[in-house]
Amino acid sequence: MDDVFLTTEEVLEYLQVNLRTVYRLIKAGKIPAVRVGRQWRFRKADIDLWLESQQIGTAGRGPAAPAAPASVRAEPGPPRRPRVLVVDDEASIRDLLTKTLALAEYDIDTSPDGRAAVGRLRAQTYDLLITDLKMPGMDGLTLIREARRLAPALPVVIITAYSTEASAIDAIELGVQGYLTKPFRIAKILGTAAKALGE
Repeated sequence: MDDVFLTTEEVLEYLQVNLRTVYRLIKAGKIPAVRVGRQWRFRKADIDLWLESQQIGTAGRGPAAPAAPASVRAEPGPPRRPRVLVVDDEASIRDLLTKTLALAEYDIDTSPDGRAAVGRLRAQTYDLLITDLKMPGMDGLTLIREARRLAPALPVVIITAYSTEASAIDAIELGVQGYLTKPFRIAKILGTAAKALGE
C-alpha cells in the first residue's frame, strides 16, 4: 500500500508549489522522483518522509531524503539563481528560512535587523525580500518603505504571527506580494517565495 505514485500535477497540488519549484527540487536531488518515459512519478511515501525530514524541531534527526537517481535529468535551470534577503531578529527563524529556501536553489543572504538589511540592499541587488514586521530598532514596515525607495520593483514577503494584525494590513497596503504566518510549513514557504518571484 506504500507504493502509491503521484503524477507531477498531483505533487504540485500536494506540496502547493509550482512546476518550476518542483523541477528545481528534482534537479538538486532534494525531492525523490523517478522518470518514467517522458513523465515524472513521485512515490507518496518518499514525499512524506522528505517533508518530515524538513520540519523544524527535528534537529536534523529526521529521515534523510532519498536521493534522486543519477540517471534522472531535469530541465535546465535558469542561468542565475534568484537572490533572496531574509530579515528577522530571531536566528532560528533566519536559519529555518535559509535551509528551506536553499531546497529550491535560491541564493540566500540574511540580516538580523532592518538597519543591516538596508546596508545589504544598498550593496547588492536582490530578487526578493522576506522580512519580519516586529523587530527592535528599525521595524519591518520602515524597512519595506526604505526598500521601496532603493528598489521600487523588489518583491516583498512579510513574516507575521497573524495576517490580521494592523502592521500586516499596513504592509499589504504597501504592496507586498505575500505573507508567511508562524508557525511555518515548508510547502507554504516555497510556494509563497515562488509566487512572489512570479515563477
